[in-house]
Amino acid sequence: MPSTLKVGLFQQQAWPDKPRSLRESEAGIRELAAKGAELILLQELHATHYFCQTEDDRLFDLAEPLDGPSAQQLAALAAELDIVLVGSLFERRAAGLYHNTAVVFDRQRGRVGHYRKMHIPDDPGFYEKFYFTPGDAEEDAGFEPIETSVGRLGVLVCWDQWYPEAARLMTLAGADLLLYPTAIGWHPLDDEAEKQRQKDAWTLIQRSHGVANGLPVVVANRVGHEADSSNATPGIDFWGGSFICGPQGEILAQAGDETTHLLAELDMTRSERVRRAWPYLRDRRVDAYADLTKRYRDR
Repeated sequence: MPSTLKVGLFQQQAWPDKPRSLRESEAGIRELAAKGAELILLQELHATHYFCQTEDDRLFDLAEPLDGPSAQQLAALAAELDIVLVGSLFERRAAGLYHNTAVVFDRQRGRVGHYRKMHIPDDPGFYEKFYFTPGDAEEDAGFEPIETSVGRLGVLVCWDQWYPEAARLMTLAGADLLLYPTAIGWHPLDDEAEKQRQKDAWTLIQRSHGVANGLPVVVANRVGHEADSSNATPGIDFWGGSFICGPQGEILAQAGDETTHLLAELDMTRSERVRRAWPYLRDRRVDAYADLTKRYRDR
């Protein structure tokens, strides 16, 4: 693993037109690579609009296999630009079996790993359980970092960001940094105070994973208003706010609510120094945590 790592992320709009969305992603990747990014993160489901606002079985036609056309395009870019690239797919694993999957491409090696989203929400405007099966929780799947030429990537996806257990398990498996491709935004009818509380909570929880685990964190969200095709709701205003922070949660770079190419240089030796000063892993009471595997501690 290099002692320093230039990390980039691309915060973009996306559309139902998959070629158009992927052209936007490619342009962002090329610009970041030209600026020296060695590791680039794209947002969740960057190849399409956020189609989970409604339940429509025709939208399963958007899904592709892990080695489908979108993955091939991303793999070719990683090879051409000599970068490590983390993209996102609506994955068709088998007939009737679909996942929300992050895919990792390592330079000329092609796809070196993938992570299937483990926590799946089902809320108004975010009907993901209709489309996505949770990732498998077994050896060499689930919360397992992906080995690359720039380090071991603890890749998680969106709703996973609210669960400290996911970040901790990636850390305990040797992740060198945490990455969160995401798609989150506001209901347009929420008042401004509620919108601010939501966005602040979202930023705070992910920074806290960096603090609790002594790791850098990279978060890519989308931007723009996306309509609800069923017209049942006013749609979603995706708030952007993508960021890169260090192992004490310190913000190194942060985007606003527009299309943004974000870049930061990480000192990959800092996690060792931070963990020596703040030895949370040393002081964990693993003998006292058995009840964490229970749904609730009923009395």
